[in-house]
Amino acid sequence: MKLLLTSNGLSNQSIANALLELTGKPASETVVVFIPTAMNVASGNKDWFINDLNNIKKQGFKFIDIVDISALPKEVWLPKIENGDVLFFSGGNNHHLMSWLKESGLSGLLPDLLQTRVYAGISAGSMVTNPSIAHSSDDKKEYYKKQFGYDSDAALNLVDFYIYPHFNSAKHSNSSEKNLKIMAEKTQATVYGLDDESALKVVDGAVTVVTEGKYLKLSK
Repeated sequence: MKLLLTSNGLSNQSIANALLELTGKPASETVVVFIPTAMNVASGNKDWFINDLNNIKKQGFKFIDIVDISALPKEVWLPKIENGDVLFFSGGNNHHLMSWLKESGLSGLLPDLLQTRVYAGISAGSMVTNPSIAHSSDDKKEYYKKQFGYDSDAALNLVDFYIYPHFNSAKHSNSSEKNLKIMAEKTQATVYGLDDESALKVVDGAVTVVTEGKYLKLSK
């Protein structure tokens, strides 16, 4: 299984090159399927979402499809996803994304789909690959539980570590080094804090850090 887990998408060429290494194809022969579902309930300005799409577009991929699994029936979204070389999951809210991954049935299909495709995630799209999303910030968990009824901490469990995006960002206080050390103690697992210029390339469980910025790795 091949994954590219990013904080901020294809924010630099090193991360973009890592994605192409995983596909084994040039961009001109690569089909990207972008799943925006996680951002549907995110509040505030969506300029970051536009930037994420622009960073994908400028790589010159053969074809980019956008497939919202919360807005389409399975008989429409599944053929589109099967057509992709890269399944690229947007940032936004990880509880909302996980809810729709389960409700749509895509979570159950991913292990087979990812035998021949690359999983790429941005922020929430990366975090849902964790063993659990139980360690999201308490304020966000409470808000989305009250607003939307999300109360499950289940994640895709595609990796055996935890990724926390936006490391040391002023806009994301929960990704400070202090809080990540608390998370590492709670989970008793390896924790990666990735800033917006960093990502993890994962091939059959082997992890490589790709960065033009800073990251933190805390091991159990």
